[in-house]
Amino acid sequence: MKQTRRQPGIIIGNGGQLQPLLCMAEVCKLLHVSRPTIYDLIDEGLPVIRFGRAVRFSQISLQAWLKQREEIA
Repeated sequence: MKQTRRQPGIIIGNGGQLQPLLCMAEVCKLLHVSRPTIYDLIDEGLPVIRFGRAVRFSQISLQAWLKQREEIA
């Protein structure tokens, strides 16, 4: 899916609707993995959006990344 960034923290999907960003705890819960594992996945290419020290995840980018990993496996 194509995404457009218009302002920091706001991701606009194909339908022009705002997509809320996920925090670290939400991604850990969704993927059933620990915080250190998420940081390892970031090192492996998991896409993130950083605001200073804060790390956020686009739902669209996360889904695309997971689909890409699924096809590789």
